[in-house]
Amino acid sequence: MVALSIILFSGGMDTKFTEIKPILSPGIVLSTFGVLLTALFTGLFIWWLSGMSWTNIHLPLITSLLLASTMSSTDSASVFAILRSQKMNLKHNLRPMLELESGSNDPMAYMLTIVLIQFIQSSGMGVSQIALSFVIQFIVGAAAGYLLGKLAILMLNKLNIDNQSLYPILLLSFVFFTFSITDLMKGNGYLAVYIAGMMVGNNKIMYRKEIYTFMDGLTWLFQIIMFLCLGLLVNPHEMLEVACVALLIGVFMIVIGRPLSVFLCLLPFGKRINMKSKFFVSWVGLRGAVPIIFATYPVVAGVPGADVIFNIVFFITILSLVIQGTTVSKVACMLGLSTPMEKTGNDFGVELPEDIDSDLRDVTVTQEILDAKGDTLKDMNLPQGTLVMIVKRGNEYLIPNGSLKLHVGDKLLLISEKTKE
Repeated sequence: MVALSIILFSGGMDTKFTEIKPILSPGIVLSTFGVLLTALFTGLFIWWLSGMSWTNIHLPLITSLLLASTMSSTDSASVFAILRSQKMNLKHNLRPMLELESGSNDPMAYMLTIVLIQFIQSSGMGVSQIALSFVIQFIVGAAAGYLLGKLAILMLNKLNIDNQSLYPILLLSFVFFTFSITDLMKGNGYLAVYIAGMMVGNNKIMYRKEIYTFMDGLTWLFQIIMFLCLGLLVNPHEMLEVACVALLIGVFMIVIGRPLSVFLCLLPFGKRINMKSKFFVSWVGLRGAVPIIFATYPVVAGVPGADVIFNIVFFITILSLVIQGTTVSKVACMLGLSTPMEKTGNDFGVELPEDIDSDLRDVTVTQEILDAKGDTLKDMNLPQGTLVMIVKRGNEYLIPNGSLKLHVGDKLLLISEKTKE
């Protein structure tokens, strides 16, 4: 829970409103109805498979749906990590849509898992009870995330702490507080921390760079810890016993379950999302540590067949990461959806406070620039409102003046006024 809260909060901080606004509707549909349909299709397939005489699993319908629900969400940590490590950008706003879906669909899978466990333990729940539970968790979780996110922004900006290294610690403690208080109010804590992360990430806060660096490092640490701890729960000989069935279920999810859910969910959006984009979204349905964590819930609750559920989910997660995780960039290139990542920041490692209404960027001097503009700053005729702050020549930093002779390969750090809309 601690690890998931940190990963989801960090994912929320990286989700920018300006990027997700054009794809908000399809992203939300995928993260809710997409998860529901994936769980339904896969659960029915597992139930059908359980009825076969040659299989070594025999799960009733509700337990089959529970197994499917635990692995119905795409894992935000895996998706974020792969997209970032590949330095990959995607056409047609696919990257923000995938990050929105993977960051916000864990709450839905969590609710399905919890409701089905309660259904099995209570020997049946009414449809109205299930629907009410979903509504309460969504409304309370979303409201708590929004309000507590606003409170976190207020605290970060108003509290005057002498030691700035304590600001990230303050925010981290606030993440745990947000999850805990939301859970006590019967809301969805994971949804709350994700929305709170979005609020913090899309507003001006003190010491943003330090906070982002701290949260990013912590996210990687907890991913490592999660996989290590979850690996300790697995016995290899038990994995081999379910390998054949798990392989069939995994292939069904990758080839039929996920694509069918995606195509049905994106059907109402018509030509806004083309066929190649739908194929790619279908393929990037990675499973990671989150489904394995959800698979521990039936074990803790003592659900019959829980050990089989855990081993199957672990096997399918490894299968998904090996098959889908290693081919994301190749599939994007094959479909013609990959584009170079836009450069962010500058090579000087200099950042300005958000309150300063200016932009920083760096420019490398080429022979063409020298031929066209001249070899001194005063000859370059920079636009009005633009200044050269510093010049980097090899490992040497030079304070610029108008008569400084520029060389090919020099890097100039430029500061300029932000253009008004």
